[in-house]
Amino acid sequence: MGDLWRWTREPIGLLTEKAAAAPVFGLRLWRPAVVGYRPEWNRAVLSDLATFRAGSSLSDLTPYLAGGVVHADGPDHDERRRNLNPHFHGRGLAPLLTRLESVAGRYAPVGRFEALNWSSRVVRHLLNAAFFGGRLPDRVLRSFLRPLHRAMPAPLLPRPLLFRRMDRAVETALAEAPASTLSAMLTGVPGAAEEIRIALSAGYDTTAHTLAWLLWHLAGAPEWRRAEALPAVLDEVLRLYPSGWIGSRVTSRDTVAAGVELSAGTLVLYSPYLTHHDPRLWPDPYAFRPQRFADGRPAWSFLPFGAGRRTCLGTHLAKAMLRTAVAPFLEGKLEQVRGDPSARAGLTLRPAGPLWLDRAAR
Repeated sequence: MGDLWRWTREPIGLLTEKAAAAPVFGLRLWRPAVVGYRPEWNRAVLSDLATFRAGSSLSDLTPYLAGGVVHADGPDHDERRRNLNPHFHGRGLAPLLTRLESVAGRYAPVGRFEALNWSSRVVRHLLNAAFFGGRLPDRVLRSFLRPLHRAMPAPLLPRPLLFRRMDRAVETALAEAPASTLSAMLTGVPGAAEEIRIALSAGYDTTAHTLAWLLWHLAGAPEWRRAEALPAVLDEVLRLYPSGWIGSRVTSRDTVAAGVELSAGTLVLYSPYLTHHDPRLWPDPYAFRPQRFADGRPAWSFLPFGAGRRTCLGTHLAKAMLRTAVAPFLEGKLEQVRGDPSARAGLTLRPAGPLWLDRAAR
């Protein structure tokens, strides 16, 4: 367990230091792990679902992600994806946009505000609107999500009473689902309550932290604060700060990935953070340069939502919430006041913060 202490204190520094020496390296954690970050490693790990399994990987460590489609493997995973995909596709989400726009307009701040706290609050309301039409009691949702906004080990601790309370609230919402909400669309899907709880967990702090960084960079680079530039800006923020900074699989059999022999039962890690900051793939990787996406992106080198058949189910919903939440900030004044945008790794990547901004609506 020679690397475990640094892993708990500064995992990004540990990974960056190891990656400078080799494209694939070992870590001595609570169990041995093998880490890679080059495109050929990502392709091997993320495309062979039969060999690289999600079960018994890092998602088992937090009750917020240990279930549903996130945790399923094999035929169970494929069946869950078939049931859920139509409702989380871009076309399936179109009826939600009016609800999201209403929430974004209602909570748009004026004056000085701290972006991370504001983003966490507005994303919680956006999720409530998307899934429940805003009808889930906010105190229940806020209590359920609060540990995800706290430092480690808070997101890893079992909270059976909290989860049972949340499950009851979701089941009630499913029975009374307003039209044109995700809960209405998912009524009748096997395991719908669990899938919704997992989706809320996976989509909360990841989206909130990305939104805070997005506003920070738009305030610092006003030339990019245009609707037509937003896709490139969002991609660049997702490249710089991938919320899922580390991903994991466990090998089901002996195999070879990117020329490296792996025995059955090996904990295999891939790191979107390392991939996104590899200068071989992304010149000047720590600079904010949205124009880089005009030339496309290298294959298996842009992984903010994973890749392959296990690409994050909530990709389209997360992007819709981000675009909607940032729209009110594209006009008027938006300025950085003070803050620390450097990345800190916990369950997800988050700004060290705080991030103070000032907005004056036109």
